[in-house]
Amino acid sequence: MTFIQRSYQPELLDAPDIPFADIKRNMQELNTINTLLGGHAITVKGIAQLIGNLKEIHVCEIGCGGGDNLIAINNYCQQHHIKVHFAGIDIKQACIDFAATKTALQFNTDWIVSDYELVYFDSKPDIIFSSLFCHHFTDEQLITQLQWMQANSKLGFFINDLQRNSIAYYAIKAITSLFSKSYLVKNDAPLSVLRGFTKQEWIRLFAKAGFRTFSISWQWAFRYLIIYQH
Repeated sequence: MTFIQRSYQPELLDAPDIPFADIKRNMQELNTINTLLGGHAITVKGIAQLIGNLKEIHVCEIGCGGGDNLIAINNYCQQHHIKVHFAGIDIKQACIDFAATKTALQFNTDWIVSDYELVYFDSKPDIIFSSLFCHHFTDEQLITQLQWMQANSKLGFFINDLQRNSIAYYAIKAITSLFSKSYLVKNDAPLSVLRGFTKQEWIRLFAKAGFRTFSISWQWAFRYLIIYQH
């Protein structure tokens, strides 16, 4: 097993014909993993830094899946008396259908089934973010994605994604083999690590996208939080 270069082996979740029941179990287990290993806490950290002292914001997530990141942000905003409106974009209808059932998001969220690149905003969101989304793309596609997030956000954007690391790979492989009941999670969780990034790779991607100022910080467990502010 080599960790020198990113893997481009496709994840099972990226296939177009997965039964909804399998997608639902996958999203439920990923939410549990994100909660227990601090993934949602990293997302909230990114939001908190970009919000500053604002008391009303418009937040968009690309690759929103089951909407659990938005719920974590919604909880944070309620605790801090911040009025928030969401847009959740995902290319899979099944993911949007599942996300739209979440009670916390039924009155303040616009759901969009689309490739994020094809979405046009009448009013740009203040903040755009992604969580565990970037590793699904090639480096070339990511350069375009970074530029899109910059062009379509008012305040900035942030990314929460995986560090490619041998400890992270073998740990998540062991955890999912023991506790997961989803064939998608068992296959894709360790593969996601192999498709993840080093800090230097992120620095090179941002440079190629034309960005000079951004912050990148390592987060537990084996993730990076990258923040760009206008």
